[in-house]
Amino acid sequence: MSMTLPERYLAFARDEAAGRSALYEAFSTGVARDADLLSLLSALPSAKQQPNLLFAAAKHTFGVQPDWPAFRLAAFSATMMARSTQTNEAARCATLLPALMQLPQPLALLEVGASAGLCLLPDRYAYDFDGHRLTPENAVAPPRFVCHVEGAIPLPQRLPQVVWRAGLDLDPIDVRDDDQCGWLEALVWPDQEQRLHHLRAALAVARRDPPTVLRGNLLHDLARLAAEAPRHATLVVFHTAVLGYVSAQAQRDAFVRSVGTLDAVWISNESPGVFPDIAARLSMRVPRGKFLLAVDGRPTAFSDPHGATLNWIAEA
Repeated sequence: MSMTLPERYLAFARDEAAGRSALYEAFSTGVARDADLLSLLSALPSAKQQPNLLFAAAKHTFGVQPDWPAFRLAAFSATMMARSTQTNEAARCATLLPALMQLPQPLALLEVGASAGLCLLPDRYAYDFDGHRLTPENAVAPPRFVCHVEGAIPLPQRLPQVVWRAGLDLDPIDVRDDDQCGWLEALVWPDQEQRLHHLRAALAVARRDPPTVLRGNLLHDLARLAAEAPRHATLVVFHTAVLGYVSAQAQRDAFVRSVGTLDAVWISNESPGVFPDIAARLSMRVPRGKFLLAVDGRPTAFSDPHGATLNWIAEA
């Protein structure tokens, strides 16, 4: 059953912002109880009513607002209509890396909902899994993503060998465009400076050799792009925090069927409600605020939405 607009903002405050951003928790709670703001939001299309989009639009237009009263006075519906949520959290590569390194190398990576393509570069970043460190050779100031691990995680001993990479996005972001990159920065929550530091460092890495991200639809253009991948590499179709923005379950299911027609490994890293059939295979509940990482529809790990933790599932 779909949530009302107040319920949607209260759920964001409770499940996503709590413990991560006191400011966004206060903003979400405030919006949920503010009839005037709810009225403004209700006039927008459903896809434009997202908390992340609202808060990023305010930040992008007016800067970080220090408290709820200041935030409430901002007027930014035009920015919300012109923009969309395109958070490109490169630190999620830390939660994808153990799964990627279980696959036959080399890899051909195809990301749907790629935004600027920062998650297409897992071989160009450095990692720290509770002291187990990996650093790319000849790297120039790569971000180092720290990820706390639990369970019998097969910690990678090296970085993946990526011989081809490409992404699809409805509205790709050019890493060389300052205005577009400024929108990516606005999507970072204001009290999470480490995330902003990582974003800027990842953008610097990407600008040296930008990944290919094509404008396209994940339902209609996937097969065409997948056909360009080299045959000798393991094709990996992956996505993280993307399919939740495809509102109809029938469309999500159609995407899964389309991936199934490819000679590819499918890695999904999404909220558990996105693919309920996958979550139903677990004998436990997904912890609140965590994503469910799955390989070819098999639940594999619980992951932090921003890449900070990875809990390997024993039954996987």
